[in-house]
Amino acid sequence: MGAALALAGALGIDPLVTAELLPAIEAVMVRKLNEHLAEAQDYI
Repeated sequence: MGAALALAGALGIDPLVTAELLPAIEAVMVRKLNEHLAEAQDYI
């Protein structure tokens, strides 16, 4: 979470907005990563 806040700060995004949106963004990232890993496992 610290890295996400640092990245958002470097991009000029308010840390409070980042903290509010981070759970939703993280959920999408995890879902997409799981899809990608499942597809990669199908090739093995």
